[in-house]
Amino acid sequence: MAKVPTFSLIVLLFLAISLPTNSQEFSTKVPKRELQRSERLIRLRFFLRESIRGDAPSALVVAQAPTTPTYRYNFGRVLVFDDPLTEGPNLSSRAVGRAQGLSTYADVRETGLLMVYNYFFTEGRYNDSTLQVMGRNAPRSDVRDLSVLSGTGRLRGARGYVRLRAYSVDIQRGYFVDEHLVFLILP
Repeated sequence: MAKVPTFSLIVLLFLAISLPTNSQEFSTKVPKRELQRSERLIRLRFFLRESIRGDAPSALVVAQAPTTPTYRYNFGRVLVFDDPLTEGPNLSSRAVGRAQGLSTYADVRETGLLMVYNYFFTEGRYNDSTLQVMGRNAPRSDVRDLSVLSGTGRLRGARGYVRLRAYSVDIQRGYFVDEHLVFLILP
C-alpha cells in the first residue's frame, strides 16, 4: 500500500519539475524577427502499436488507487508503456522508434488520460533523437492533440504538437494502432 503514494509523489515531482517558469533568470530574449527567419517546419508521420494483453504486452498497469475499481472510467490507474513506432500500420512495416512513458486515467466523467512520454527514434535521419510529449488523450475522440515540449539530438529545441488518430482497435485481443502526425518547429 505504501508503494502507490510513493509512485504518486514521484509522478507529481516529475510534473512540477517539467513545468515552465516565468523567472527572468531562465529566460533568453531573442528578437522575434531572427527567430522566425531561422525556424523550419518539420512533419513526421508514423504509427504506434500498443498491446495490453498476450505474452509480451507493451503497456502494463503499475499502480492504481484502492477506489479505482469503483470508477467507471478507471480513474487513478497508472500505466507505463514502451510501444513500437512503425512507418506504416502493418506488422511488417519498418520500425522507426519507440514511444516510452506513462499514462494516468485522470478524468472521473469519461475516459481521459494524462500522457507523458518520449518518442525515441532508432532509424533514419532522426536516429538517437527524442521528442518529449505531454497532454490529454481522450481515446474515444476521433482526433486528439498533444503538445511537443522539446527535443534532443537533431530535434533539439523542437516545439509543436502531435495529432493522434485511431487506425485500428481490437478490444478482444487488447491491441490497437494509432496514426501519429507530428508537426514541429525547429530552431
